[in-house]
Amino acid sequence: MILVFGKTGQVARELAPLLPDAHFAARSEADLSRPDECAALIRTLKPVGVIIAAAYTAVDKAEDEEELASHVNGEAPGAIAAACAEAGIPLVHISTDYVFAGEGEYAHQPGDEIAPPNAYGRTKAAGEAAVRASGADHAIIRTSWVFSPHGNNFVKTMLRLGSERDSLRIVADQIGGPTPAAAIAEACVRSLAAIAEDKALSGTYHLSGAPDVSWADFAREIFSQAGRDVEVADIPSAEFPTPAKRPLNSRLDCSSLERLGLERPDWRLYLKPIIEDFAAS
Repeated sequence: MILVFGKTGQVARELAPLLPDAHFAARSEADLSRPDECAALIRTLKPVGVIIAAAYTAVDKAEDEEELASHVNGEAPGAIAAACAEAGIPLVHISTDYVFAGEGEYAHQPGDEIAPPNAYGRTKAAGEAAVRASGADHAIIRTSWVFSPHGNNFVKTMLRLGSERDSLRIVADQIGGPTPAAAIAEACVRSLAAIAEDKALSGTYHLSGAPDVSWADFAREIFSQAGRDVEVADIPSAEFPTPAKRPLNSRLDCSSLERLGLERPDWRLYLKPIIEDFAAS
């Protein structure tokens, strides 16, 4: 049995049909703000592998709640990883492009120096470090701009706003790869099996959708596929200030995925079901 921390998040919900026999631990059973509780669950259930598909993801709120975010994103993955190392089982942990400063126009490679620009990024970087230090066989999967038919995300926000307005001003100087949660879920399953088979595959991987675009161009594609006549005006990040600084460059070099038999997904192919679901709601 595989243990998944998380039950209602975007990736966890995409994992459910892929892992019908897995145990999905909701917050009521294993609260990541109480790391020891999470480690204890591993010792109780004795799974053959673990996937951490839950996190503190409120990027702006983390600026005021960094201590809580640190428990969830930093200490909990470390405790879970230590329990996995103790049990001799593999672990998959999802991280973020926000561990990088986000400068330049190059695609960040897994081994590049990190410099988180905000509290959320700092807490996720701490989680990565704790997983690596634990000695557990692991795959850390950094991803970006996650979307799915579930929960709150950019695609659903654009569809909602596009039904209310005929023009929108969208940030155009932040560039990255929108990533379907379904592709992340597939990568989690594939990497867990891969490192269980070959410990040499332990390490850090990048997974983001292709092609890289700005938020504004992402929005244009959403409206195009949805058949919405919404004018998108490009604006700089400076005109849309947020409590947490966002990286301008979220490009990720995903060539390491080849070691797992995976490739970058074309995010444009994943929009249709979300659009259809929104139209039916």
